[in-house]
Amino acid sequence: MNILARIVLSVVLLAPLAVHADAPPPSPSESQLVEHGSYINRDGVRVHSPAHTKDGEQPVGASAQCRDGSYSFSRHHQGTCSHHGGVSRWLS
Repeated sequence: MNILARIVLSVVLLAPLAVHADAPPPSPSESQLVEHGSYINRDGVRVHSPAHTKDGEQPVGASAQCRDGSYSFSRHHQGTCSHHGGVSRWLS
């Protein structure tokens, strides 16, 4: 197999993985949240700041619940809930 064919095959096989890895998580419904801030994470992606929900239910896209009861939408473990008492539990 020549080099060009190998490159094309590699791109075709790996492209779906790259698209999936960069896909943003679902966004929470702002109407469900009490706080509405955001920040830019270390990857340069805008992320919703930790927020409490009006009904106490886990919002879409939350990755962790902080010790103060707010929900984090962080994409990395390091620093998650750092100004909210730390992580109470990780969500799946």
